Amino acid sequence: MFRPKLMTLLLIVVALIALAACATPTTAPTLPPAPAPATQPPAPVAATQPPQVTQANMTIGLAVHSDPAVDSFWGAVVKGAKDASATYGITLKSGGSSDPAQQSQMILNYVAAKVDGIVVSMANPDALKDAIKKATDAGIPVITINSGESRSKEFGALAHVGQTERAAGQGAGNKFNDAGLKHVLCVVHEEANIGLEDRCAGLKDTFKGTMEKFSVASTGVKDVKGSLTAIQNKLTADKTIDGILALNTTIAIPAARDAAKAAGVNVKIATFDLSPDVLDALVSGDLYFAIDQQQYVQGYLPIVMLYLYKTNLNTVGGGQTVLTGPGFVDKSNAAQVKALSAKGTR
Repeated sequence: MFRPKLMTLLLIVVALIALAACATPTTAPTLPPAPAPATQPPAPVAATQPPQVTQANMTIGLAVHSDPAVDSFWGAVVKGAKDASATYGITLKSGGSSDPAQQSQMILNYVAAKVDGIVVSMANPDALKDAIKKATDAGIPVITINSGESRSKEFGALAHVGQTERAAGQGAGNKFNDAGLKHVLCVVHEEANIGLEDRCAGLKDTFKGTMEKFSVASTGVKDVKGSLTAIQNKLTADKTIDGILALNTTIAIPAARDAAKAAGVNVKIATFDLSPDVLDALVSGDLYFAIDQQQYVQGYLPIVMLYLYKTNLNTVGGGQTVLTGPGFVDKSNAAQVKALSAKGTR
């Protein structure tokens, strides 16, 4: 009597089991992982470049025989010294005067300041002798430049940087010979300047014609009109003169050039050294040639030499002059040099 109920229960149990077996659990769909946020590469760290040369805690004094503020030749010398000083981390003190007493005082001021080295031009060596001796006695190394080559060793300088003035004059004599000249004036614009005397002596060594030394020292570059008039009068009085060698750019241009025009004579004019006016005159043909002693190098090299001496006891030149000239600039290369002069280095 219980069999139908039992069968019913069994059927219900079987059905429930079947339903349980067919049922599958519901799960959330698996999503791909979200992309990681983009990361910026680390900023490059600037490499600290060491200086190309060891920077020196040094002070060097430069004393020249003209005022660099008004004389373009010496302005280029000072620029060379400044550029070298900047390269080596050197403090540069500089100045100049055509008065030997003032130049001597500059040297004494550098000695009192205990500078590490002195660079000096010696147009009048005897006037500077005592001041330079005080520097060397104090253990301050001295390098001479430009003028005073023949007295440099005597004064105890480490070296002389410049051109051999007599050799430069000899080169000028050869140039005048090439042009077939017969009578050349060597115009001296300063008294007691040993370098100017050597230039005229060199001209006399090689020039095959007549070399006549002519002084305008009473007027010089301070009174250019006076110097122009003196040269004009000389050219008017002696028509055999066919060449002029100026020993200074201002004496060449405008003094000698304008004097020749005023006298109505045709002469070949040459000069020592370069300036903007000289380069213009070379390009135009108003000047025959200019002797280039590369004054920028005369300022640059002594600073390097003193740096090497103070840091490594190096000396340069082997007791001989460290030559920066002579070179010659004429119409063939004046335009190229003129382009460089705009930078203040020629």
